[in-house]
Amino acid sequence: MKEVPKPELNTPPSGGRGANILAISGSLRSGSSNHHILKYLGSLTPANISYTIYDGLAQIPPFDPGLDTDKPPAAVAELRLLLADAGGIIICAPEYAFGVPGQLKNMLDWMVSSNSFVDKPLALITASLGGNYAHASLLLTLGALTAKVIDGATLLIPFIRSKMAADGSIADVTTKDSLYTAFNAFLMAISYG
Repeated sequence: MKEVPKPELNTPPSGGRGANILAISGSLRSGSSNHHILKYLGSLTPANISYTIYDGLAQIPPFDPGLDTDKPPAAVAELRLLLADAGGIIICAPEYAFGVPGQLKNMLDWMVSSNSFVDKPLALITASLGGNYAHASLLLTLGALTAKVIDGATLLIPFIRSKMAADGSIADVTTKDSLYTAFNAFLMAISYG
């Protein structure tokens, strides 16, 4: 199926709230489908927007309420600063054993007391073999964190490996179109609140 040229993506005004996007992969494997999806979205990002893929998930220690103080572990404090600075957040995660990957859930647990996600525009992509259970669970957790999950910017992509080429690019045109549409809805939300 031939790709149809798409209209230009929505671009937040220069220096606006949406000028900084933080993307988080729920997979620790750097060559995962989820990382490749985030790289693809990065390639679509308009020039006046900073787009960063967070690579410190493996350094977040196990959640310990006793350490969740004004001076949490350094990796947690660093992530909280990145989240505070972000105009919007994208989470792209697989499903492991019918649930949310443990390290991603652990990271989200550290964010409960910090209000790091409160009213923060967020896009959620679950890309896995199935993904239904992890997607539903992440939506519940993000609701508990009072993240502003954007209508039109949540996407469940089952059988993701069959939709990727060997080099990690997205081979399936329908999947590319769905990602483009979701990302555009996300950009519109961070542009106009």
